[in-house]
Amino acid sequence: MGILGNILSFLVILAPVPTFYRVYTRKSTESFQSVPYAMALLSAMLWLYYALLTKDLLLLTINTVGCVVESAYLAIYLAYAPKQARAFTAKLVGIMNVALYGAMVCVLQLLVKDGESRVTIAGGIGSAFALAVFVAPLAIIRQVIGTKSVEFLPFWLSFFLTISAVVWFFYGLLMKDFFVATPNVLGLLFGLAQMSLHLVYKNPKKKGAVSEVQVPADDEKNQLPLQQQQAGTTAHVVAPIIEADEEVVNGREDDGGDKQQSVSVVDIVLPPPEEHPTLPPVDHPAPLPPMRMAVEVV
Repeated sequence: MGILGNILSFLVILAPVPTFYRVYTRKSTESFQSVPYAMALLSAMLWLYYALLTKDLLLLTINTVGCVVESAYLAIYLAYAPKQARAFTAKLVGIMNVALYGAMVCVLQLLVKDGESRVTIAGGIGSAFALAVFVAPLAIIRQVIGTKSVEFLPFWLSFFLTISAVVWFFYGLLMKDFFVATPNVLGLLFGLAQMSLHLVYKNPKKKGAVSEVQVPADDEKNQLPLQQQQAGTTAHVVAPIIEADEEVVNGREDDGGDKQQSVSVVDIVLPPPEEHPTLPPVDHPAPLPPMRMAVEVV
């Protein structure tokens, strides 16, 4: 169970790789949060210290890898984050991962002389921050519900966190290490909550989405203005269509008064010249009657 837990935890650590590859390619952190990765780094540092005290090789190896990889994630985030987010992340890492962690290690090493008490305190603190790792991705739950999109809540991170919580729970249970087993009970619940968000908002219906209409490069006729097209031919007219929500149809708008917007392509056949109405000759010119013409319909 410990080896399986290490494998799954390694997958959890690597789950954000597509996210940071996207950050690297786009040179922007967009709406991604740094809090989950700072909390994951602190949790790995705490469990690394606990593993050193208990001489648990399995915990030692996976948390060493975790410290290295999470530090790399935060370095990429700091490189491409906007100024305000960069300052917040640097302050967060400085307070939690440097000041608080350093103070805890100094207090336990210098003031707590009993080795068993030191292990108990370190295990309790590690369990508390293990819960924070599971809760941290839910910091953007309001954004997920508000935008009805899980774009910035990585699916594989939530998935592997859930599976890993199950395995580490059984490892702690079999090893009778309740500092390992206890946080993974709530970790499983938080992981299921994150997975439920993916199920609910997997295919969001975005408002204000405008479809792209592509005109073939070789179709010169379609690229001409509508007035310049020959009579009797078919013109492609791009007309934005506003589709009201169900509540607007019933006479009520939503809070923001938003309406859905899409693009429709309409084929309009232009009449030949011989079908245009002609007037008999008169002494005094009269206004021309309305002629059929293509108009943009909104």
